[in-house]
Amino acid sequence: MQIGAKFNHYNINVFDLEKSLEFYEKALGFKEMHRMEAPDGSFILVFMGDGQSEFMFEITWLKDWEKPYEQGDNENHLCVSVSEDYEKVREFHRENGWVCYENPHMGIYFINDPDDYWVEIIPARFGAPE
Repeated sequence: MQIGAKFNHYNINVFDLEKSLEFYEKALGFKEMHRMEAPDGSFILVFMGDGQSEFMFEITWLKDWEKPYEQGDNENHLCVSVSEDYEKVREFHRENGWVCYENPHMGIYFINDPDDYWVEIIPARFGAPE
């Protein structure tokens, strides 16, 4: 059987919704596409897009969550490629204090968001295989 699955979205849970939305818009240029709010106010789901692909990034906020999320060893991460001047983007991320790990040998680096999720940043030339 061939399934034909296609990526749709990736989800994270966040402690401070507004702080996270501001980070993802400023650091990566993501924009809110739509949101869903529970009628009882218990959760908010915000779907963000890059304006270039159909893939969405879902951010979940839970009203009754009372402490920052524990990220463990941070082995799970989102990865984005940037088509702009890679070094200028890296410097922008450094200036804002977001760079948490750099791997000069591989030519990549990671930034972390307000909840300490890691986002891998790669140059566009590292994109999907042809």
